[in-house]
Amino acid sequence: MVQIIDKKVNLEFPLGHHLHCLIAQIPNHLRRAEAGFALAEPVRKWAQVEALLDLVAAGESNLKKLHFLMLPESSIPFARFDDLLERIRAGFRPNTVTMFGVEHVTLKVFRELLERFRDDNGEAIELVDRDIDSGDVLEMPVNWCCTAVKEADGRLRVFLEAKSHPFHGEEFLDKVHDLYRGRHFYLFRSRPSCFNFMVLICLDYLYRDLYASNIRQIVDHANQLYFSTRQGLDALFVIQCNPKPEHRAYWEVLTGFYGEYLEDTPGVRETVTVFGNASAETRIEDAPAAGEFGRSAVVINRHHKLAKVELPEFATDDFGGAPLCRLRFGTGTRLYYFNLPQHHELDPRTTRVPLKVHAIMRWSTEERWVRVTGEEMVGGFEIGQEV
Repeated sequence: MVQIIDKKVNLEFPLGHHLHCLIAQIPNHLRRAEAGFALAEPVRKWAQVEALLDLVAAGESNLKKLHFLMLPESSIPFARFDDLLERIRAGFRPNTVTMFGVEHVTLKVFRELLERFRDDNGEAIELVDRDIDSGDVLEMPVNWCCTAVKEADGRLRVFLEAKSHPFHGEEFLDKVHDLYRGRHFYLFRSRPSCFNFMVLICLDYLYRDLYASNIRQIVDHANQLYFSTRQGLDALFVIQCNPKPEHRAYWEVLTGFYGEYLEDTPGVRETVTVFGNASAETRIEDAPAAGEFGRSAVVINRHHKLAKVELPEFATDDFGGAPLCRLRFGTGTRLYYFNLPQHHELDPRTTRVPLKVHAIMRWSTEERWVRVTGEEMVGGFEIGQEV
């Protein structure tokens, strides 16, 4: 089973105040490569990501308050990995967490990257080395992600994870070409703000068998954290490139995660789950189209009681009767900027909405990010307005 590794990070988030997250729902065009999948148009893709990085670095309007930036799985050209880290180091503000997926590499390259960032990934190296020692696996493709944490003092820390469970396009009868299955997840424990979060890659959220389950292990670990420290898992970020965001399996796992009635699960009771998907323009060669990409979403405990809203760009619902509240975005190429609700429930008498969309941006024909106005969505409605 996957091992959960606790990591302490120095993040001075504002105490007692909500945090801010930006989902970059951008398209992926993936083609088959020697090691899994690669980006078919890396130059064009990097230009789109660069425009986003410039936007965050400039911090116009309330983007200065950004704490979490999410990009989809497999969305960054590997050749630009160092460039992205340097942009974060030089241009982003302290107390910023950036989560992004990188196109596939071989396990040999992934192991070299872990060694390069050994100070932050020492425990993961031990787990990967066990697999390397057990067989000829160095040429296996790895679907991986990076969590880059710019701490309060400006120090940049780099954490790497490999996807633990593949989709059908990443599995083969020929074991040599099968996707490598990651052995670890990180649980980031922020100090001094006491905000705890995790980052997963798409199907890592769902994987289960008859004996064990990733999500079950996460719940148990969060419960242990609660009973020993009275802290829980505050946020769970899931980066995706998923054509089935509304799949029944997600409904089942979310229902169990937020509505388990067989035992108490205080460690995840107030967890905010954020799904950041690729947009509807995504194409994966050699993989049949199975639905629509997009539909990034934010899920919170049903006791927060989100107001009923249905607009072209986003809507609220309970995911077909699940015991939760969901903010569900559209399928287009967009930047979604919103606040993460506070960990505690609101006074039931208040009219204040715990979750607000501060801004939505679209990719224009001039190849830059421009704000979607209220008039573009529905006459007279301004994003961020209480409803």
